[in-house]
Amino acid sequence: MSSELVYEMRNLRKVYGAMGNYVEALRGINLDVRRGEFLAIMGPSGSGKTTLLSIMGLLTRPTSGSLKILGRDLESLKDKQMTLLRRKTIGFIFQTFNLVPWLTAAENVELALAIGEYRGNRRRRVMELLESVGLRGREKHRPSELSGGEQQRIAIARALANDPSIILADEPTGNLDSASGMQVMEILRRLVREGRTVVMVTHNQAMAEMSDRIVRIRDGVIEGEVISSVRA
Repeated sequence: MSSELVYEMRNLRKVYGAMGNYVEALRGINLDVRRGEFLAIMGPSGSGKTTLLSIMGLLTRPTSGSLKILGRDLESLKDKQMTLLRRKTIGFIFQTFNLVPWLTAAENVELALAIGEYRGNRRRRVMELLESVGLRGREKHRPSELSGGEQQRIAIARALANDPSIILADEPTGNLDSASGMQVMEILRRLVREGRTVVMVTHNQAMAEMSDRIVRIRDGVIEGEVISSVRA
C-alpha cells in the first residue's frame, strides 16, 4: 500500500434541511485513505456512512470542512470539474446492482464506456472486463437471466469500464448469498492487489474483516477504527 493519500478529510460536516428543522448527518469527520487501501466503513442505519460515501464519490458536497481527493481540494472544483473527475477516477458498485434490465450484460458494460467516452475498441474492452469477473460467455444474457451474484459481477465490470483508480462500494454483498458474496469480495481484494483503492460500506462483519482497515461510524462521527486480520 502506497503512502500517497487518495482522500484527506478534515472536520467534514453535512447538514440536511434548514435552520430549526435540520439533520446533521456528519459531525466532524477526520479520515485519511491511502492509495491501494481496502477500507470498510461500518455503522448502524442512519449513522452517516452512506452520506460519507456520497461525498467521497463527488455526488454531493459537504456543508463545511475540507476534502481533498488525489491532492485536489473539492472546494476549488466547479460542478463540471467534479463530474469529469468522478467519471475518470471513481467506479461505483451498489447493493441493488442498478443494471438496465432491457440491456444484455455486454450492453450494460458498454453503456458505461459510452458515457465515459472510451476511445478504444469497446467490444474488446467489454469482453476483457467480463472475463475479468468470470462471466465470459454470459455477455448476451439480460439481468433477469442471471443470478444475483452474476448481476453484481456485471456491475463490477461496469464500474471498471473506464479503469478508475478508486472503487466505492455501497453494501456490495447485501443482496447476495454467502458464496456469491465471497466471490465479490475476492474480486474486490484482487482490485486492491492491482493497486486500486476500495472503500466499502457494509453491515457484514465477516466481509468487513476482509478489508485492510475498518472504520466505525455512529451518529455522524467516527467512534473507532481497527486494522483488520487481513493486515494484522
